[in-house]
Amino acid sequence: MAWSRKEAVVCGLSLALAAVLVFRVQGYLRIYDVQPGDRAPGFDLADQSGIGVSLRDYAGKLVLLNFWATWCAPCVREIPSLNRLHEQFADAGFVVLAVSVDEDEEQYREFLADADVAFPTARDPERAVSSRYGTAKYPESYLIDGEGRVLRKYVGAEEWLRPEIVNYIRSLL
Repeated sequence: MAWSRKEAVVCGLSLALAAVLVFRVQGYLRIYDVQPGDRAPGFDLADQSGIGVSLRDYAGKLVLLNFWATWCAPCVREIPSLNRLHEQFADAGFVVLAVSVDEDEEQYREFLADADVAFPTARDPERAVSSRYGTAKYPESYLIDGEGRVLRKYVGAEEWLRPEIVNYIRSLL
C-alpha cells in the first residue's frame, strides 16, 4: 500500500524529531566511570558564598575531591577526618575540595556552619558533576594530581588520617 503525501511527511518529521532527540540526550545516557589514570572531569560550581569554584582553581595542587551530602551519615562521620587531613597538608600544596549533592540549600549552609568545615565546598544539587565522575554511592572521593589525573578513587567513608593514606599523600607532595 502506498503512503499518501501527508503520511510520508508525518513519518519523515517523526524520524527527524527522533534523530534530534537522540542527538540531544546522548550525552545524558553515557555511563561515566572515572578511574585512576583518567583525566578528572572539570567543573564550575559556586561555593556557599556564591563564589565560583572550579577544579582549574587548584591546578598544580594535589586535590582530594569528595562527593558528599548532609543526609549521608557516613559522609558526615568523615568530615572531622577530612578537616584534619586538609589542615595537616594545606601548606604543602594539598586541598580537600568537597562537592555536596544536597538539594536543600538551607540545610547545606546550616551544616557547614555547625560542623566548622575547614576546606572549600560547593553544592551540586543537580548531581551533574558527581554524575560525570560516575559517583553513585556517597561518600566517594578522588585523589587528583596537579596535572588533573586521578591517582586514586575511594568509595565509601574513610578514616583519612590512616598511616597508609597520610604516607601516600606525603609521598606525592
